Amino acid sequence: MLIVRPGFLKRELLVKGPLPRLYSTKVPDNSPRAADNEVWLEALRPMNPSRQGRQKYNRGNGQTDLIKVPLGEVTSINYLQRYNKHKHSQGNFVDVRIVKCRSGAGGSGTVSFFRDAGRSIGPPDGGDGGAGGSIYVQAVVALGSLAKMKTTYIADDGEAGAARQLDGMKGKDVLIQVPVGTVVKWCLPPQKVREIVEGEIDKDKDSTLRTILASKTINLSTSCSSHQKKIQLYRQEMAESWLFKDKSPEYHENKDWFKNLHKRMESYDHSLGQSELFYDQFPLTGLDLEQPMSKPICLLKGGQGGLGNMHFLTNLIRNPRFSKPGRNGLEQYFLFELKSIADLGLIGLPNAGKSTILNKISNAKPKIGHWQFTTLNPTIGTVSLGFGQDVFTVADIPGIIEGASLDKGMGLEFLRHIERSKGWIFVLNLANESPVDELRLLIEEVGGLEKVKTKKVLVVCNKADIDFENSKSLAKYIQVEHFSKSQGWDCVPISALREENIEVLKQKMFECARGSQDDASPTPTI
Repeated sequence: MLIVRPGFLKRELLVKGPLPRLYSTKVPDNSPRAADNEVWLEALRPMNPSRQGRQKYNRGNGQTDLIKVPLGEVTSINYLQRYNKHKHSQGNFVDVRIVKCRSGAGGSGTVSFFRDAGRSIGPPDGGDGGAGGSIYVQAVVALGSLAKMKTTYIADDGEAGAARQLDGMKGKDVLIQVPVGTVVKWCLPPQKVREIVEGEIDKDKDSTLRTILASKTINLSTSCSSHQKKIQLYRQEMAESWLFKDKSPEYHENKDWFKNLHKRMESYDHSLGQSELFYDQFPLTGLDLEQPMSKPICLLKGGQGGLGNMHFLTNLIRNPRFSKPGRNGLEQYFLFELKSIADLGLIGLPNAGKSTILNKISNAKPKIGHWQFTTLNPTIGTVSLGFGQDVFTVADIPGIIEGASLDKGMGLEFLRHIERSKGWIFVLNLANESPVDELRLLIEEVGGLEKVKTKKVLVVCNKADIDFENSKSLAKYIQVEHFSKSQGWDCVPISALREENIEVLKQKMFECARGSQDDASPTPTI
């Protein structure tokens, strides 16, 4: 299967300095003659002692750097179990998954000799091992949740070679399909993260989970030959470099011809290791699968198959009773995080009426109740202004309370679903004591004015029908309107329950969804 990567993942061919010399590309094909093998083996230059042991750190065309990354960047709070306060669920919606992925190991080359009725042993004809299966990921439109994802994806190993120069079968690849809008990041194993968190809590009983995730750092090895930082992934060291048959390893290691061959094959092994380091990288910021994909992306590449003994027939080595093992696969953990793609996002305190608004303006049917935190998972609705008119999408997320940024209430775990939105709709409850203070609170909890200024903003004052004849209700709306206009935002009063001013709201939301984010706005102050 062809490994396809998006434009930002394509390997840079125009790099400073030579690319790593990959001797593996010069291995003769099946049915090699002794002369062919000698030419190939002669091209393998014995490694200098100074180069040995540096394979783990040298990519061939660049070096690696160690950087410090906050622990919270390589894990999810949802996987800290007893430390996690956000275990609420609603329906079958899952937007975060940590998955263990393992690509297949290459099959081993085999030791075999041609036999027929005229001779008991002929020339070597051991075939090469098959390559290990790879792990692929693809974003598709048909999915809307990560609920169907498994916890582990393991590709098949390549099969060993066989007699009569038959190569082993390639390991079966694994394809992971995810919803459009999924972000894939490299992460630490959850068990390791829990051990780190428990150690920090033992040191300081008063420390909070978010404080630990933000302050504790880990070291990551990153490649520095590209303009984009990439995490360098490492495979397990090979347990053995040769496979022997009939004769013991000690027998071969005492032979001068095998010592010379072993030195040359060290260059071959080093070349394979350099090739693996070149491809075993993952973007530090992750993969953003924001568009449907016709072809998948390779996450982990399978190991290469080992060489059969047919490749070691020379004029000096007539009966090679040894072959090469297949290369190891690669095992890593990845964090799959679904970020819904909606034009607008509804932000408000619990029981502000966000779900009721979404129900009245769109085809969505979110759960509605008179208690707080009725909405436990994001809901996306499609809004139409009429037959043949343009449509836009609106996302409703769980309510945000004071201290959400400090892990109170349901926290800000669902804010990811409106990060991509062009506009944010702040929903206020006019029946509360001070709606304008609630607006300031919401702005602070979602990241402050600097972050809000990057979006188009519309302020919606819901429940305007409650005690509307009271002058205090009108004064509260005027305060909100004055504050909104000082920031360059529009403000509209509605009653979602009675469907009053809903058409005006839909029109203003459409303008917010389609408006330019580059519009100038006055410098806001709170």
